[in-house]
Amino acid sequence: MVVPEGAAGAVLAEGIPAEGAGELFPGAEFFSFPAVDAPLVIRGAFVSPSDPLPAGFGTLPVRDILSVLTGERAAGGGGPLGRLLRAFHLAQWRAESRFCGSCGGRNIDAEGELARYCPACGRLEFPRISPAVITLVVNGEGKALLAHNKKFSAGVYSLIAGFNEAGESLEATVAREIREEVGIEVRDIRYIVSQPWPFPNSLMLGFTARYASGELRPDGLEIVDARWFGRDDLPLLPGYGSVSRSLVEAWIAGKW
Repeated sequence: MVVPEGAAGAVLAEGIPAEGAGELFPGAEFFSFPAVDAPLVIRGAFVSPSDPLPAGFGTLPVRDILSVLTGERAAGGGGPLGRLLRAFHLAQWRAESRFCGSCGGRNIDAEGELARYCPACGRLEFPRISPAVITLVVNGEGKALLAHNKKFSAGVYSLIAGFNEAGESLEATVAREIREEVGIEVRDIRYIVSQPWPFPNSLMLGFTARYASGELRPDGLEIVDARWFGRDDLPLLPGYGSVSRSLVEAWIAGKW
């Protein structure tokens, strides 16, 4: 995300005014599309990594900005956080959809909708969205299952998550991922909330579940450690702004 150097939280939340943006970023490619709050509004711009930034501007990784927007509702996709995640998702998708997946022709922007169009064969391509489940599992002692993925920073534990597969219900995905990654069975699977998560193109679907049977056995491939934690002995948790953190915070507050 391109921001003024030393930008305050308000600037990160609201963004840079569109007026005059073309003068600041002469090499940028701006795009617009219909929105609920206005007939046509500028939603973002793409600047080549090789182009120098204007004086007084710098960049921040999107993940780092999430911690700044701690006042935002993590799930639901609204507000400044939702706009940020949407812009990042679309930026990645446009960079990865330059060519048609059917004939290899060069795509252009479709007229009147958020899509890429191939003039050679007429194929339309829309932003890719991959559904993934993430689950807070609670056992009979009221403790929550948290696991350390080998990709996490040292000491960080989170919830079990995984992508939905073809022909599979979301509830089946929850049960399968937990069984595969930590070796236990769960029951009372219940959907709670969703969140757009463009790392790289997910829609996270948050669930809760109850422990049913089995012993914790991390698969050693993705999960290297898994334990039951009480509210008073928690490890390091994922940062604010994620649906994982919001589910854990709700459990800490006694909702489940």
